[in-house]
Amino acid sequence: MAPKPIAAGKSSFDLIDFATFLSAVDLRGEIVFLDVACGIGNYAIEIARQLRGKGTVHALDLWEEGIAKLRLKAGSLGLENIDATVCDVSQKIPLDDHSVDICLMATVLHDLIEDGTHHGTLKEILRVLKPAGQLAVVEFKKMPGPPGPPEKVRLSPEELARVLAPLGFQCRDTVDLGAVTYLSGFHLK
Repeated sequence: MAPKPIAAGKSSFDLIDFATFLSAVDLRGEIVFLDVACGIGNYAIEIARQLRGKGTVHALDLWEEGIAKLRLKAGSLGLENIDATVCDVSQKIPLDDHSVDICLMATVLHDLIEDGTHHGTLKEILRVLKPAGQLAVVEFKKMPGPPGPPEKVRLSPEELARVLAPLGFQCRDTVDLGAVTYLSGFHLK
């Protein structure tokens, strides 16, 4: 069994305004949605509800217990459009090249930077994202917590843009999701 990731079991989902989140990501059409480092899948469940009948959610995490809980919850809710998989996203995302419309990283990039696995993860996201795809990144505002990680590991929108720019991502917009979180939406230049 793999070691428990840094923030396994914690979720920022209850800290965001989900209606604002939905207005910031484009879920129209037949969508392939990827939730990277999904934990127990709170975001994946709600996105799958939004996409029911017109899209698929791939939810990936290294934390086996979280994926097991997500599978149980999705099954009990009859959400057959969630594919929950245990994997190390910094090594290989088990999806085809250019197959994802929207990729979500919800309050996880700061953890990946802390443990040094963000380069591999971002290269894999770049590989699976369609050329016109979106990268949606939810992060904690750069301020003292709790909730969330220590201020020194949090990413401001400007720091986030600097991390993603070398890979060809350009910030489309940043929206406030609540008292402690924001979402920055990126596309490829």
